[in-house]
Amino acid sequence: MADKPIRADKATAVAELTESFRNAGATVLTEYRGLTVSQLTQLRRSLGKETSYTVAKNTLAKRAATEAGISGLDELFTGPTALTFVSGDVVEAAKGLREFAKANPKLVIKGGVFEGKAISAAEVTKLADLESREVLLAKLAGAMKGNLSKAAALFQAPLAKTARLAAALQDKREKEGAEAA
Repeated sequence: MADKPIRADKATAVAELTESFRNAGATVLTEYRGLTVSQLTQLRRSLGKETSYTVAKNTLAKRAATEAGISGLDELFTGPTALTFVSGDVVEAAKGLREFAKANPKLVIKGGVFEGKAISAAEVTKLADLESREVLLAKLAGAMKGNLSKAAALFQAPLAKTARLAAALQDKREKEGAEAA
C-alpha cells in the first residue's frame, strides 16, 4: 500500500495531515460513528482554538502518520476515524474529549500519540485525570515556598538561640550579683 503512487489531491491531504502530526503535541484518534454534524461542531468548539478535530480517510491518515515518523497506530485506523491534533494543553483537550464522550457515548476514544509515542485509550483517560498545567504549577510554587520558609526558619534558629542564651546569661549574672550584695 505504501508503494502505490497517490493522486495529487490525496498527496496534498497526506502532506497536510503529516504536517499536523508533526506540529501537534499530541494526537487523539476517535471513532465518531453515529454523531450528527451539529454534535461534531459542538465538539470542535468545546476543544478550543489550539486543538483541531479532523475527519480523515484511514489510508491517508495511516500514510501521514508513517511519513511523520509515528508508529503503533495502524490497528487504530479501523472504522470512521477522526484525528484530534492538540497544539496547546494536552490535558485540557483530553478532558474535553472525555467529557464530550460521557455526554455522547457514540464518541469512542481509540488511543493516540503523546510526545511521539503511541498511547492507548486508557492512557488518554489518565491524561484527562491530571490537573491542568496552571494547577500543577501553583502546587509546585506552594511546595517551593514552604521549603523556603523552612529554610529561612532554620537559618534564623541559631541567631535566636544565641540571643536567648545571652539573655539567660545576663539574668544569671544579675541573680548572682543580687545574691552577692
